[in-house]
Amino acid sequence: MLVTRRDFLKTSAAAAGVAIAGMGFALGPVEAHAVELRKNLQEASETYSICPFCGCGCGFVVHASGGKVINIEGDSDHPINDGTACSKGSSLFQMAMGNNANRLDKVLYRAPNATDWQEMSLAEAIPMIAARIKATRDATFETTNANGKTVNRTLRIGSLGSAALDNEECWLYQKFLRALGLVYIEHQARN
Repeated sequence: MLVTRRDFLKTSAAAAGVAIAGMGFALGPVEAHAVELRKNLQEASETYSICPFCGCGCGFVVHASGGKVINIEGDSDHPINDGTACSKGSSLFQMAMGNNANRLDKVLYRAPNATDWQEMSLAEAIPMIAARIKATRDATFETTNANGKTVNRTLRIGSLGSAALDNEECWLYQKFLRALGLVYIEHQARN
């Protein structure tokens, strides 16, 4: 008996369908999870945002209800990503406050040589950081180098920027760092 490849595939598919149905799997159409999610989003407020992870500027739609983010998805009308999301962008929902139990929502401080972290308010942390930056800058600022050339710099402070900043914020931050005299300035917006 000569069995063609097409006949073999037809017979195999039919046999597999019968076997799967016999195991209790429903092969009929089901309502997708996305359809159920859409019902919840009808009452939610909708805000358009930009992904903070890299410099591409992909657009996202953020749905919130009751003061809590309930969904983040790619903006299908956005010219950069057309509604798609990379692996970083598809994890945006976890960044929203209250959606990830592992996300820090308070300042933690560990004193030099200490082993334990202590909670600190933002009102306490910001002046402490500013004072340490000023003290380090004042102690290490060079107006001239070894050759007598004017440099106005400090080589003891560096900055690693964040892709969560947009271009305007990066420009402003860069100006601030240069005004302090920083030379070592880097940015992590790389895929």
